[in-house]
Amino acid sequence: MLSIYKTVDDQLTTLDAPEKGCWVNLTAPKPEEVQRVANELQIEPDFISAALDEEESARIDSENGQLLVVVDVPTVEEDNGAYVYATLPVGIVLTENVIVTVCLREMPLILEFTMGKVKGFWTYKKTRFVLQLLYRNAVTFLAHLRQIERSSLRFEKEMYKSMRNKDMIQLLMIEKSLVYFSTSLKANEVVLEKLMRHELVKRYPDDEDLLEDVIIENKQAIEMCNIYSNVLSATMEAFGSLISNNLNIVMKMLTSITLVISVPTLIASLWGMNVGGIPLSVNPYGFWLMCGVALALSLVAILVLMRRSMF
Repeated sequence: MLSIYKTVDDQLTTLDAPEKGCWVNLTAPKPEEVQRVANELQIEPDFISAALDEEESARIDSENGQLLVVVDVPTVEEDNGAYVYATLPVGIVLTENVIVTVCLREMPLILEFTMGKVKGFWTYKKTRFVLQLLYRNAVTFLAHLRQIERSSLRFEKEMYKSMRNKDMIQLLMIEKSLVYFSTSLKANEVVLEKLMRHELVKRYPDDEDLLEDVIIENKQAIEMCNIYSNVLSATMEAFGSLISNNLNIVMKMLTSITLVISVPTLIASLWGMNVGGIPLSVNPYGFWLMCGVALALSLVAILVLMRRSMF
C-alpha cells in the first residue's frame, strides 16, 4: 500500500503524488508501487526493497546523496493463546526533498504518526521525524518488555503450583524473545550513533533534547532487556534444578520401598522351596511366625533407611 502525507497548516493531509516536504509510506508494497516510488523520487530500488526482507539487520547506508536507515521494530503476535514477540525491519530513506518509510506490514509505530498521535510532527522536518520515530520505537520496546515481565511472572507463579511442560515452553519462548529484543536494541543503538555523525543528517539545536531522550530511552530498553533476560535465565536454571531434585527424591523413595519389600520377598522365597527339612514346616503356627519375622526384619530395614535419610 502506498500512502503520501504532507503537513499543511500543522495538519497531516493526504496527497495523490509526492512533492517537496512530503512523507511517502510504503506498507507491504506491490512491485509496481516500489517501482513508481523509485522512478518518481529517483531513489535506489535496493534502498526501498531492503526493509522488505525479514532477515535484514539494522544498518545505515548512503549513496548519491540519499541515506538509508534500517531499524528493528518490535512486533507481537498471538499463537495458540500465547503472545510471541519478535522484530521486523523498517526502512527510512532520506532524500533532499522527501522522506520514505518502508515496512513489511502495517506497524503500530507508523500508525501513531499517520493518526496524528505524535505531537510536534511535521513531514518537512526530516531529522526530527527520524528522531521521533526512533524515540517512539524505543518506547514501544519498553512497553513490550513490561508485558514480557508480567507474562513471565504469571508463568512462574503457575509453575510454583505445578510444573507443566506448557509453562516451561512459554518461558522458553519469552527467553527467545528477549534475545531477539536485545540483539535488535544493540543494533539500533549502533545505527543511532552512526546516524548522528553522518554528514547527510542535519542537526538542529531544537532537536538536541529529543536526541538525548532517544539515547536515554534506547539505553534503558537495553538495560531492562538484559536484566529480564538474566533473571529469566536464572529462573529457568532454578526450575531445572527443582525438577532434577524432585526426580531424585522420587527415585530415592522408590528405591527405599523396593529395599523394604525385598526383605519379606526373600524370606517367602526361601521358605517356599519344595525341599525337605524346611524349619517350622510341621508347626501349625509356622506361617504366622515367618510373617512376624518378615515384618520385624522389614521394620529394622525401615529404621536403618530412616537413619540414613532415605525416607
